[in-house]
Amino acid sequence: MTRTAERERCLEEFERDRWPAPPAGASRLAVTVHALRRRPVGELPAEDLRLMIGQDVGLAHLLPLAVELLRDDPMAQGDLYEGDLLSAVLTRKPAAWDELPAARRELGVIVSGLTGLPPGLAQEAERFPAR
Repeated sequence: MTRTAERERCLEEFERDRWPAPPAGASRLAVTVHALRRRPVGELPAEDLRLMIGQDVGLAHLLPLAVELLRDDPMAQGDLYEGDLLSAVLTRKPAAWDELPAARRELGVIVSGLTGLPPGLAQEAERFPAR
């Protein structure tokens, strides 16, 4: 996803699915996810991408954006720890990548060039299906 016009669209537009407002008393996470679905995807920083990807929301549109960010900074950090975006991306189910072969290959190249990863992240990287 590189076209500027596409980056100005939100997940609700891409998916043609407007979620209703979260119910009263919804968790902060649920409220945040609902709100982020309405923001242009090009405005989502590493933390928002990490959060949405970790919740398996909008993967077809957000995983390629995350890979672009990881190309420039493989250890991009959201609010949790260094490399938390990489961890979120690597731990998605293999089926999430079925329609994103170019992004999967690119992430495989990024991961193959990393050294000195923390043990947990190194294991996730080894298990990633870069085929």
